[in-house]
Amino acid sequence: MVERAAGASTLPGDWPVGPDESLALNRMGSFDWDLASGLCHLDPTALRVLDLAPDDYDGRRESLTARMPPAEAVRLDSVVARALKDGSEHYGVYFRIRRSDGALRWTHAQGTVRRDGTGRPLRIIGIVRDATEELADSAARIEADAVRRRQTSVVESTTAALGHARTVQDVMDVLRDSQGLEHFGAASLVVGLLEPGGRIHLVAEGPEEAFVPGTRYTHVDDQYPMSEVVRTLAPRFIESREDFAVSYPTLWPHIEPLGVRAAAYLPLIAQARPIGALGLLYSDRAGFSSEERDVLVALGSSVAQSVQRAILYDQEHDLAEGLQQAMLPRRIPEVPGAQLAVRYRSARMGRDIGGDWYDIIPLPGGRVGAVIGDVQGHDTDAAAVMGQLRIVLRAYAAEGHTPATVMARASVFLHELDTDRFATCTYAEADLSTGVVQMVRAGHVDPLLRDTDGSCRRVPVGGGLPLGLSAEFGRLEYPVSTVELDPGQTLLLFTDGLVEQPGFDFDDGMQLLTGLVRNGPRDLQQLADHLCDVVDERGGEDDVAILLLRRQGAFIPQTGGRLQQHVGQNDPGALRSARHMIRSAVWAWGAGERTDEIVLAADELITNALMHTDGGAIATVRVLAGAERRLRVEVEDRSSALPR
Repeated sequence: MVERAAGASTLPGDWPVGPDESLALNRMGSFDWDLASGLCHLDPTALRVLDLAPDDYDGRRESLTARMPPAEAVRLDSVVARALKDGSEHYGVYFRIRRSDGALRWTHAQGTVRRDGTGRPLRIIGIVRDATEELADSAARIEADAVRRRQTSVVESTTAALGHARTVQDVMDVLRDSQGLEHFGAASLVVGLLEPGGRIHLVAEGPEEAFVPGTRYTHVDDQYPMSEVVRTLAPRFIESREDFAVSYPTLWPHIEPLGVRAAAYLPLIAQARPIGALGLLYSDRAGFSSEERDVLVALGSSVAQSVQRAILYDQEHDLAEGLQQAMLPRRIPEVPGAQLAVRYRSARMGRDIGGDWYDIIPLPGGRVGAVIGDVQGHDTDAAAVMGQLRIVLRAYAAEGHTPATVMARASVFLHELDTDRFATCTYAEADLSTGVVQMVRAGHVDPLLRDTDGSCRRVPVGGGLPLGLSAEFGRLEYPVSTVELDPGQTLLLFTDGLVEQPGFDFDDGMQLLTGLVRNGPRDLQQLADHLCDVVDERGGEDDVAILLLRRQGAFIPQTGGRLQQHVGQNDPGALRSARHMIRSAVWAWGAGERTDEIVLAADELITNALMHTDGGAIATVRVLAGAERRLRVEVEDRSSALPR
């Protein structure tokens, strides 16, 4: 016991207070539970905590648990039983008890177990107190923490979603579709981007058409909150309707009907300069806590970085697309005897431009060259290489070189261009008067042929290495495949983006494309549009170029036939056989009086091919179908190298 010190006469007379009074003053009651008899004594404070009148409590524990929800009574019993069983000296438990008015009250009990010398429990002595306010404060803290975690999670998830956004439109879609507004409690958003001259362009609003009329374009000097944050580089938190009305009297009459009660306008800053502003509008908020402000500022920073990246991407994409469009033919020439359709589709929104191209090259003698190709890569460099390669192929073809030579020279050009790009390509040279199409393929996909009855099949074309690679490895030989195109038949050249798609191998893609062509429209332009529509619906990952060439004219069977002879180097027998073939054909087809001059001309052409190239020669004699019978003699060499 503490004795009163001398000079302590100023202390209260009841100092120090007794333990029972101390407990009562702090709304803590005591209990003493005799385990042998089952009786539990509650002092007056404990009775008040449990909202029990002295006459209503008979000392039996069952009378106490009857005032508790069953689940609470079970939980209390399990805590006590565990303490008694495992030898614990103390336990504590929160439980709810039903007051006399029917309401539930949170209560906390803490007990000490008294045991005999053998460890057998005899009594539990403890305290009981009202825990309603304590748990309410704790629940509030838990809820506040949950709100902060939820908002932080929204920022993190929105930032992760923005990481996949490549264009400005992608960024706007993420802000509208990521449910971030719902979690932040915002009713709508507005996003404005700063343009040259201080103009702010409103690029997004949600929900649609929620923006104020006349604010699609504003200026940084205007008296608008978005202009203010761009001008000052500081966020603006509008915490009430009155704040909005006083600060922005011009804007408020338009905002008031929208039910806006608060707003947060955040500057979008990238590389220490403003690029725009983000506005979040609230219909059921009053004020912003410091934590909420920090979270919103973090959101604005994340959005700013994504918008800056998207702006740069859009600029590069527009440059590449403009460059590619400039490199593609501005118009397709009219080709007598043929119908043509060409299409180009870039990959789905958000991907770079590619190096796909097509070209139509008018050639002497009623012939036409058709080119389809794809430079490796999806960027500005690929588009630039494509443009140069297209011009080179056109030039070589216009010089009159054979298809194999055109391809070989283009490969050498690409190899010497000092670029690490290669290209796949198919070049087809069609004689529309005869229907003969000579094709060479450099690592490209085979073309398709659609017949007059709509049936469609793949045309196998012997191929060489892609352009650039064949020159690097010294394998410039490109075999020539010949196809005869009847009137009404259509040759389809395309890049691999038309057949390659996720979940399908290449052969499956070719079969699907064959079915699309077979069941597609008869009209050539409609067929090209149909194929492009399928690509758009599929959301292809690659660019697509398409070239369709149909030979015009009514179908007339080839009544004269065709003869062909290969003449190898140092093979006099083959040369004599070719002369004999030509002479016999001329006599058989009714031009005997001109046999000598025809054989002489053909012999001179074959000899030149053998003397001035390293390969053999192929002589072809055919009668052209039509009202006037004509005889055609062709000689071609088999070498990709320049003649000596």
